[in-house]
Amino acid sequence: MSVREDIKILLVQEKMTLTELARALSHKTGKEYSMNGLSQKLQRSSMKYDEAKLIAEVLGYKIKFEKIYID
Repeated sequence: MSVREDIKILLVQEKMTLTELARALSHKTGKEYSMNGLSQKLQRSSMKYDEAKLIAEVLGYKIKFEKIYID
């Protein structure tokens, strides 16, 4: 699954639009975020890890790495 799909799923689960997410990010950081800018980053897969982490935090989640064991 891609970051784009993960974020879209979280938005649906939290009943939040991309516009509302952009507004919440702008409020939290003081930096201007727009729905169009976020949409473009998701479509181009050009989102930085720090931004994905911030989005998760705004939505009430955290990114967690889990060790997997491969035979």
